[in-house]
Parts: sequence; structure tokens; C-alpha cells
Amino acid sequence: MSTTSAFNDEKGGSSSAGEPEYGHDPASGGIFSSDYKRHDDLKEMLDSNKDSLKLEAMKRIVAMIARGKNASDLFPAVVKNVACKNIEVKKLVYVYLVRYAEEQQDLALLSISTFQRGLKDPNQLIRASALRVLSSIRVTIIVPIMMLAIKEAASDMSPYVRKTAAHAIPKLYSLDPEQKDQLIEVIEKLLADKTTLVAGSVVMAFEEVCPERIDLIHKNYRKLCNLLIDVEEWGQVVIINMLTRYARTQFLNPNINESLLEEGGEKAFYGSDDEDDDDEEKKAEAAALAKRKPYVMDPDHRLLLRNTKPLLQSRNAAVVMAVAQLYFHLAPKAEVGVIAKALVRLMRSHSEVQYVVLQNVATMTIKRRGMFEPYLKSFYIRSTDPTQIKILKLEVLTNLANETNISTILREFQTYIKSMDKDFVAATIQAIGRCATNIGEVRDTCLNGLVQLLSNRDELVVAESVVVIKKLLQMQPEQHSDIIKHMAKLTDNIQVPMARASILWLIGEYCEHVPKIAPDVLRKMAKSFTNEEDIVKLQILNLAAKLYLTNSKQTKLLTQYVLNLAKYDQNYDIRDRARFIRQLIVPTDKSGALSKYAKKLFLALKPAPVLESPFKDRDHFQLGSLSHLLNAKAGGYQELPDWPESAPDPSVRNVEVKDSVPEWTKCTSRKERKEKKVEKPFYSDSEGESGPTESADSESDTGSGSESGSEESGSGSESEESEEESESEEEEEDEEDERTKKKKKIEKSKPKKPESAERSECFPFCSMISSINLFIFSSSVDPTPSPQVTPVNNFLSTSLVADLEGLSLTDTVLAPTTIAPSSSVRMYELLHRITGEGLAVEYCFSRQPFSPDPHMVAVQIQFTNNTSSETKSLHIEDPKLQSGMRIKEFPEIELLPAGESVNVVMGIDFCDSTQAANFQLCTHTRKFFVSIQPPVGELMVPAFLTENEFKKEQGQLMGMNEISEKLNLGEKCQSDHAIVERVTAKANLSRVPSGSEKENRFAGKTVSSGSLVLVTVARKEGGGAQLTVNCEKMVIGTMLVKDILQALTQ
Repeated sequence: MSTTSAFNDEKGGSSSAGEPEYGHDPASGGIFSSDYKRHDDLKEMLDSNKDSLKLEAMKRIVAMIARGKNASDLFPAVVKNVACKNIEVKKLVYVYLVRYAEEQQDLALLSISTFQRGLKDPNQLIRASALRVLSSIRVTIIVPIMMLAIKEAASDMSPYVRKTAAHAIPKLYSLDPEQKDQLIEVIEKLLADKTTLVAGSVVMAFEEVCPERIDLIHKNYRKLCNLLIDVEEWGQVVIINMLTRYARTQFLNPNINESLLEEGGEKAFYGSDDEDDDDEEKKAEAAALAKRKPYVMDPDHRLLLRNTKPLLQSRNAAVVMAVAQLYFHLAPKAEVGVIAKALVRLMRSHSEVQYVVLQNVATMTIKRRGMFEPYLKSFYIRSTDPTQIKILKLEVLTNLANETNISTILREFQTYIKSMDKDFVAATIQAIGRCATNIGEVRDTCLNGLVQLLSNRDELVVAESVVVIKKLLQMQPEQHSDIIKHMAKLTDNIQVPMARASILWLIGEYCEHVPKIAPDVLRKMAKSFTNEEDIVKLQILNLAAKLYLTNSKQTKLLTQYVLNLAKYDQNYDIRDRARFIRQLIVPTDKSGALSKYAKKLFLALKPAPVLESPFKDRDHFQLGSLSHLLNAKAGGYQELPDWPESAPDPSVRNVEVKDSVPEWTKCTSRKERKEKKVEKPFYSDSEGESGPTESADSESDTGSGSESGSEESGSGSESEESEEESESEEEEEDEEDERTKKKKKIEKSKPKKPESAERSECFPFCSMISSINLFIFSSSVDPTPSPQVTPVNNFLSTSLVADLEGLSLTDTVLAPTTIAPSSSVRMYELLHRITGEGLAVEYCFSRQPFSPDPHMVAVQIQFTNNTSSETKSLHIEDPKLQSGMRIKEFPEIELLPAGESVNVVMGIDFCDSTQAANFQLCTHTRKFFVSIQPPVGELMVPAFLTENEFKKEQGQLMGMNEISEKLNLGEKCQSDHAIVERVTAKANLSRVPSGSEKENRFAGKTVSSGSLVLVTVARKEGGGAQLTVNCEKMVIGTMLVKDILQALTQ
């Protein structure tokens, strides 16, 4: 019945006679049968009314696509289900549409309204999928719709949807490049996003659309550097490559002084013969070097190197390679060595990865040989390596060869020559030749070894040896005439054209050293001239011409014979060469002046060939790029810029932080001292830890981190206060001592309180304020406080404390089993008395701290027995909670008499979400399924901040964490008192003092994770107002805006 069974069925071939035949029943597993009816079955399933059948059909269709089967003929049947209400079906439909929307554009366009509705879906996966499908329809007529969808998605609450918007940008740009300016605006907005999920995707879009606009990166450079470690792997690759090019335009070359000294040293060495001529130039250079300031690395340059270094330990080879190329192109020489170990580690990976890594290592070893020398043995060749890997390792070994390790390397090469892989053996012989040219001390040893190879049974080995020996002999031909004679004897046996041509060239070039053998070789070659390859024929002609010029008596007739054969050859190159040589070496009346210089032309001294690495000039391509791999510029490749002559202005990367101190503050000198001493880090904990998947644990961590951070900064600033402040603090302490004495007297006179009440008193005034629902702030306290920044203790003035002490806060008020005495507490129905068979249950959010666990919301439940009989054993069973949510049950109520009520308190950790907590409410006879769903305002507790602290925290929660709405205040909501009453009724927040009469501020923290929630209501003329909510949790912020907006406009 499953996809797996169908897969196994096809994989194993036709089923046996005893097994049932698949593919006829719509619910069967024969999805890959060759029977034509299979698609009809799927169409029937897609047209059915049952979601389960549709889901099964879509799973099979997606499985077909995954295996490379063509499912395009199902497009009409699938596209009809795009409006299906089942989310699982809808997701799979979108997966299918992304694959086939481009092929079936006309049919996809019919469903465009559905996709637009999908963009407003509450599920983030559906919104993202709808945008992905919309951007996959390659029709220019819907470009405006796509543009609008991308702009909306770029402001979406979900980072996943914003990431999808970034992916859609290059698609739209390729469809209509005229939209570039608008897309750049969206890219600029997304670049400011602080979530790691979006960073890699938006940089990719930037690279595709506007890589030349580096001004967009300036303000986001430091943020990208700091976020880099948490971005997903492929995003890291894109960001690192982009930052490499950015750094090459913004920072100075860290090796500039070393390169100048090296150049100066070389010039001095080579110019030592003509000292008098170059004195002035030397003085000028010395003066220029002296004037040049010592290099100091830009802090931003250092930030990039420091933050990318840990990624050398990444499990992804592409990330390691990206960091390695960044260090190679940007780091000082002394620091580049750190990448060697990481690249050697990648050598243990798959052969494809090894190939790319070795290509880059081969380029690096030409300029930075020293850093790979300790790892020489890592490049030794294994018998299991593919040929391409072997050849690249040979390249690296050859580049690393020097006087100290050449003996070891040559011993390795000796072993490699015995290999059965002929291409590899040929490459080894070439490598020996390169070692011999680069290191003069071993040249003779290499030559002797290569000469020994000339007696090898394998013709290819001999041929390659001949070619390499020919190049080596050009360096010292006089000393090696014996080798030339030995090679002349090989012409009878060697049949490889290149080797035969090399031998003939050597004999012709150095015919003076072998005067007796050369004419005989020409005689043999003349015999077989017609059967030779073209490359050999050309060298026979050259040999004949050279011998005619040096030894015409013996070779005159042979030369004429060869020229006559060449005159009628099929190849026009050979015919042309024969005519040219005849006119040049055999003078006639018609011959021109060139025939006099025939000897100089043919027997001129030839420079010895330079055996260079094929990777020598590849470093002008960015390492790790496709262009570097191919050694040719690939499409879309961005050139690596040259270092600037002078450093550009580094201030362009500074990010402006809004001044968090109000104009009316008198303590300007204190403010200045604090700003100087306590600097706010650029990358705060709250910004950095908002990753792509925000689990409850991570949220609570960030919350606690931000709390502790604020406490530390507060204590730090307090310790730096002046003497005057310390005096005022001493006075305040004296006042507090008096208050505590008064309190102790009151406590002694009162009866002993339960433990929960004592715990509530541990928080100074918080429990009391929450118990009276914060209405003290709106009624007792003057809404316009004195224009002076005061700590929290001062804000709760002595008169207010006296008022609080005067309240009759009896045991029943403080106990967590009672409702706060306020009209604003709303009761919600949990179980109706009819449904509950006489048992009615209501609940409310008491806004008191839940003493067993401060991360839980206290929910007060009231049971009322409306029956004539008693109810027993009231308790909770089988809680069904969303991931991360927790519940603390109330103690079992053993007996509830008829007609009576009882209150209990339970705790629920809603994990900062408004999802319902579902559970069973049980009595001794029945079970009732019930659920408690909190309003968003009940998920928070008051936070007491001064105005400065409020503004500072607000400054950190800008951008995506800020939601603003304009509104018209209701008729009954024009005064401060009314606004405070409405806002605090909707959300459990405390009021923050404000220096402006027209501005009301409120602060709180989410119960579960401790994330700050800041609310500002700024009144304007004409009854208008601006509501602003700043919150780390964007979903909570959005929902809170809606609730407060509704409360203030009624």
C-alpha cells in the first residue's frame, strides 16, 4: 500500500504469479507500473473528495518526480487542488507546481489568483511555496504581480518567507532586467535583516542582480562578518566569496611592504654590475620606501579574517575552500599558513572534492610553497587514486621540490614509473624533467635515470623519456653527445611519432657532435619517408637541410631525394616546406638574398625550453571558482579587483546608533561619561542568536542572556557614578532601612502567611502591583513625572509606598488561589454547566507570578457544582501540548459539595505562543475535553524601566523588530488615564515614565523567554495617534498591535 512497496516492486521486476497485481486499485502501490492506466488512477484519486486519497496521490506523484519520471500530463488534475484546505496536500501541490509551472505556463496562469491568496496564508510554508510557484511562472505579463509579491514577502514576519523572497529576486531579474532598480531597493531592505536564515540568500541575490553596488554592503559589512558563523553552509560560501571581492576594494594590501622590499632586493642584485648608472634610481626608490608608512591593518579587515578562521573546521568542503581562497587573497603572508592543514584534511574526501582542492593547492604552491612543505607526504600517490588525481598530486610534488627534499621525491617518482597507468607514467617522466630544470644539482642524476628508461619495454615510456631528454639536452648539449648517439640508435625501434621527431630534431640540431651517425640516420629516414607521420616528415626535411649545409658531400643526393619525395606529398604543409628549403639551401639564379643566410637561419642557437607549471598564471582567477578550474573565464564570473593604492574611507561602514537620551535630561555630563566608558557592542546577543529555527530553549537562552547583559551593564554604570550620586544613594538607603523596619512591625502584627504569599513578597512591590492590575499607576501616580532620570526605587515614591502599605492586603488577596480585585479581569468559560452535566468551570489570567515556576502563566480556575449531589476527584489528565509547552496541574480536588464553588491555580508555559493547551478535565464519573487559549497580552509580565533604559532597549529593537500603526483614538479614549486603562487591560504591562505629555510608554517581558516588549502610544493633534511595538518576537509584536489597536479605537 505504500510508496516503498511500489518502488521495490519496480526495482525487482515483474511480480510472481502468486502475488496480487498492482496498479488497478486507486489505493494500491503500483505507481511505477508501465501500464498507461496508472495516471488515470492518480487522476481519480486527485478528483475524489477525500483528503487522504489526494494526499496519497500527491505523495506518489512527487515520488515519480524524484525518480526522474515525467508527470507533466497530470498538471491539470494537480493544479485543481491548489485551493485544497488540507495543508499537507497543498504543500505537495506547490512542490509539483514549482517543478512544472515553467513548462505549463498557460494552465499555471489560470490559478494565479489562488497563488495570490496563498501569499496571505497564515502558514509560513504555504506563503513561501506560493511565492516560489509564482516566481517559477516565466511570463512577462505577471511581472508586476511578482514584484508586488516579492516586496510584501520581504516584509513578512517569517524569516523563511523573506528567504524565499530573496530567492525569487534573481528569477524576476532574469525575466525582466528593467525591474533592476526596484529589486535593488528590496535587496537593500533584506540586507539589513538580522536573521541568519536570510543573509546567505540575499547576498546571492545581490551577486546576481547588482554585484557592482558595493555601497549596499558598507553598512551591513560588520553584521555579515558576525553572522557568518551561524549562516547555513551554502550561504557561507556565497558571503565569503562576496566579502573577498569587497575586501580587495576597501582595504590595503597587507603584503605591500614585503613585495616592495623583494622587488628592491632583486633590482639591487641584478644591477650590481652597473652600479654607477643606477645610483640615482636606487636613491629615489630608497626615499620612496622610507616615506611609505608602516602598514597597519584595518580593524574591519582583521574582523573578516578573525570571523572566517573558525570555518576552516567546517564539515562542508566548499566552506573550507572558500575560507582558504579568502586567506590566500587577503591575509598577510605570515597568517596564510593556517589554511594548509584544513586543505590537507579535505584530501581524505571524495575524489571530486580532491580534484578541486588539488587544483587550488597546485596554484598556491607556486607562490606560497613553504606552507605545504610540512605536509609533503599527504601528496604521495596511492594506487587507488584516479588518474586525474595522480597527475595533480604530481604537479604539487613537483612544485614543492627543493634541494632538501628532492631525493625523497625522486625515490617516489621511481616507484611511480613502474605503474600500469600509462598516462600517469608519462606525467611522472615530465615531472622528473621539471625537477631537473628547476634544481641544477640533480640534473645529471635525472638525465641518467631517463636514459635508463630508454631501454624500457613500454614504447610510451621510452617515447616520453625521449621528449623530456631532448629538452634537458638543450641546456648542456656539449657534455652529452653519448646520449645523443644512444638515442640515434632508437630510431629503428621507437614508433611513437613525437619521440621519433624529437630524436631527429636532436640529431639535426647537434649534428656537429655526431658527424658520422647523422648521415646514416637520414639515409634510413629517406627509405621510410612515405610511411612516416607528418610531424616526423617535417623533421626529416629539417635534418636533411641542416646536414646539406654542414656536410654537403655525403648528404647532397640524399637531400635532393627527400625534397623530391616531399614535393609530391599529400600534405600541403610538407609540400610548402620542401619548396621553401629547396630555394633557401640550393642557390639558383632566381634565389633571393636570403640564401646567403641559410646557415644562420637553420643552425642558429636555440634558447633552452623553460619547463613551467601549467598552474603558474592561474592565480589571477579567484581560487575556488569555476573559471580557475577551467583556466578560462566562465559566464557570470566576477573579476577579483586589484588592491587600492590608498585606503578608502573606513567610516562608510559605521552604523549610526540613535541617541537614547531625551532632550530634557539634566545629567548630560553623566550621560557623556557613561557613553565613553560603556560602549555598546555592535553585535549584541539578542541580534546574533535569532537563528532560522527558534525553539523554546534557544528563545529562553536569548532572553536570559539579554537580561543578564542589561544587569551587568547597569551594575557597571552604577559603579562609575560620581561622589555626589553615592551620597544621594546613601540617603536613599537610609530611607529604605526605615521602610523595612515599618514593614517588619506590620508583619509581626499580622498572622503567618502561606509560603506562596511570602514568595510574592520577595519581589519588591511587584506582586502587589500586579495584584491590583497596575491601576495604581493610572490612578495614584501623576501621569507627568518630574523631569529627572530616577532609578526604579525612586520612581515608587514614599507616598506611593505608604499608599501600598495602607491597603488591606490580607492573606486572601496575596494567595495565588484568588482573583485580583479588579473589574478588568475577564472570566472565560472552560466548561458550560449543560455540557458538564451541572459542573460549570470558568478560568481567568490572574496576572500574578506562578510561584512554583516563574516561566509559567498563572491560570485561575473556578469550579461550581450546580447539581444536587457532590462531585469527587476533580483533576487533569492526558494534556496534549504543542512542542515546547509545559503544564503544572493543580492539586486534585477530592470533594466539591453541591451548590458550592472552589478556586484553584494551575501553571501553563505557553512557550510565548497563543496556541491552546488541550487536556481532559476529569471527575470520578466523567471526562471532558477542554482547552485554554491565552490572549497575547497575558503572555507577559510587567518590566520596570526608566525612560533612558526604555529608549536604549528600543534602539536595539529596531528594523524587523518594530511594528508601527497609525490610528484614530475612540471618543472615550482621548485622555492619558483612558489610554493607560485600555492598554493595561489588554496586556500585562507596566507604565514607563515619559518626558512628553503626549507619549505613553509601557514595558513588559514575555513570561516564557523573558523577551522585552515595549509599547509606545504617541498622541497627535486631531485625535490621531501612533502605536509602536518593539519586540524580539515579531509574531507576538504583530498580534499585540492588533489587540491594542482594537482597544484604543473602540
